[in-house]
Amino acid sequence: MTAYRNGGVSHWMRATDPSAASAADPSADPSAGTAPRPRAEPDHGPAPLPEERQDLVIVGGGLTGLWAAYQAAVEDPDRSITVLEAEHVGYGASGRNGGWMSTLLPGNRAVYARAARARGRDGAAEVRAFQREMNTTIDDTLRVLAEEGIDADQHQGGHLQVATTPAALKRLERAHAADLAHGYHASELDLLDADQVGERVAVAPALGGLYYRPTARVDPAKLTRGLARAVRDRGVRVLEGTRVMRVAAGRVTTARGDVRATTVLCCLEAYSGQVEGDVPGLGRREVIPVNSSMIVTAPLPDAVWARIGWDGRECLSDAAHTFVYAQRTEDGRIAIGGRGTPYSYASGTPGQGEVDARTVRTLHDRLRFFFPGVDLPVAHAWRGAIGVTRDWCAGVFFDPGARVGVVRGFAGHGVTATRLAALTLLDRAAERDTPLTRLPWNDHDSGHWEPEPIRWVGVHAMYRLFGAADRWEESRHSQETSLIARFGARLAGLSE
Repeated sequence: MTAYRNGGVSHWMRATDPSAASAADPSADPSAGTAPRPRAEPDHGPAPLPEERQDLVIVGGGLTGLWAAYQAAVEDPDRSITVLEAEHVGYGASGRNGGWMSTLLPGNRAVYARAARARGRDGAAEVRAFQREMNTTIDDTLRVLAEEGIDADQHQGGHLQVATTPAALKRLERAHAADLAHGYHASELDLLDADQVGERVAVAPALGGLYYRPTARVDPAKLTRGLARAVRDRGVRVLEGTRVMRVAAGRVTTARGDVRATTVLCCLEAYSGQVEGDVPGLGRREVIPVNSSMIVTAPLPDAVWARIGWDGRECLSDAAHTFVYAQRTEDGRIAIGGRGTPYSYASGTPGQGEVDARTVRTLHDRLRFFFPGVDLPVAHAWRGAIGVTRDWCAGVFFDPGARVGVVRGFAGHGVTATRLAALTLLDRAAERDTPLTRLPWNDHDSGHWEPEPIRWVGVHAMYRLFGAADRWEESRHSQETSLIARFGARLAGLSE
């Protein structure tokens, strides 16, 4: 494999920030290794903390926090709003993800339904309502981007999930039926045979696929930074390089001093365990950071695209247990991601995002498995962390007494869910009874992760089981899902 850039937050963030490299910087050459560390603070130093009490303080400068700030400013332009970000806008998963604005729920439908029934509610109806809100949020988000003039390379080409084994094809058939029963409209998804998959993307081993129409592709860094500009244009104060240490009623304690607030919203996702606060949904064992790694190729020549197809710019995934996710970028690259090394001991976060060589090879091999005989040089590798709760379900919380809200646990399905969560938090804070405040992720109790070293062993064991199941199914062209995978899914709480 040729030399490639490793880390530096992400390809997306580097590509949208010309100051991240210069002719004087030897790491501007992809063969030189790791990219320079992006500045956590503006050149002129951190802006002063507000002395006056803020109507709303948002902790976290990712998509959830920025959407909350944006919507709050739209609703009340006179509201004083401050966003506090430890590093720089988009430093976390919001600037590192695969760029899928998808319909996938941030959680397990069966778990949400059971929890709702335990509270005397119609769990099936709530899950269907949740799915409808997710699907319509995509169009809502695209509308806002158009109105605000945010160019995030958005393209609504759908999501194509391909099966490369008979067992995976049967899983897609079951998923199609389950999706229709849980809120999708028949017009939103199609089962495809191998020829129909090939007409869209020439994935060589594909036996069939499942196509979801509403999904859109975006460049996550362009989305995050464009949204940050829109927020600032509406008078929101965005303070980067301001690490929050503790959240309490009426006060946010940062490394630079305190900020007083009427309402506080914590939007930290995988970094939730780094902030203290005696509020629902915030705690060191409520959510853990699970690594997700990505690589992106160099721009591919027209002859390669003529062979691959992919003219619809669909988001592409497979139906393996350790699945990958990919997109065709606006500048003619393929970006593909997957789990790799899943978890760092004691909930370590990925820093500047360097990826181990084995994970890069694994992702590159998967890409070559899809498109054999095609030259696909790796240009950049990086990783981020997704927030995962013990039952893999997201939760939205608001304490009306303390006036502190928390959202966490998107489990890799956050690009769409962040806007929906932000709208839900604002409805909760305003004490509005709306369809959003009745969705099943409101006050969803996911339990707590086990202490170390049990959780490190458990997470790694789960992914090893899934990897073994994939190898078993692919080597034997299995007709049925491996028993190993079924056991792993039950161990993780992922089975429906």
